[in-house]
Amino acid sequence: MTQHSAPTSTAPAKRMLSEQVHAHLRDAIMRGDHAPGAALKPQDLAKEQGVSLAVVREALVRLVGEGFADRLANRGFAVPAYSDRRWQEIAEARRTVEPLLLRMSVERGDVDWEARVRAAHHRLTRTPVYVPEEGEYYSSAWSEAHRVFHRTLLEGCGNQVLLETFDRMWTASELTRRWSTHRNPHRDGVEEHRRLEEAALARDADTAAEVLAQHLTLTAAGLTD
Repeated sequence: MTQHSAPTSTAPAKRMLSEQVHAHLRDAIMRGDHAPGAALKPQDLAKEQGVSLAVVREALVRLVGEGFADRLANRGFAVPAYSDRRWQEIAEARRTVEPLLLRMSVERGDVDWEARVRAAHHRLTRTPVYVPEEGEYYSSAWSEAHRVFHRTLLEGCGNQVLLETFDRMWTASELTRRWSTHRNPHRDGVEEHRRLEEAALARDADTAAEVLAQHLTLTAAGLTD
């Protein structure tokens, strides 16, 4: 029994370190500490974080799966570039799926759904978009309020499989939103969200779907201007 105690006791510690490094790198990429297209060198990151190469590589592989890093053949890892085709593919997928879910929500949502949409929009409008301590990209609190608003709009559809698809696409497009907003600071997202709430609560499925499709198109277009 004594022989097997060491691996068992070290595994949780390694997982915890990997979680910490993953969270640190994810936040750093979202803050813009690592520019689009910049190399993410495991050796340098391991030295910076004071952890092993294995821990850093595990964290980087997870970031690749989430869309926050690319794994390059024989070249290690890098932050995705503005020109990465994936952003347009994700935008196309979202424009295909999310307006359909919104139509379903408008048709199926009950009064409780309406109340949640109104509350989520209120929270979004009252949350500061930027805070000094988080740099020039939008705040983590606003990011979460934004996610909750968009997901709440779609939750009236009542289809958990489709909502899980939304969750995956939302995570995959996080960098798109941050970079697009940063490159297009004069875009009136407040008005776009107001129109979304208004059309959804008015039970105007056509307008709601159209406004959402435009909203998603503008986000992706912000990386190609």
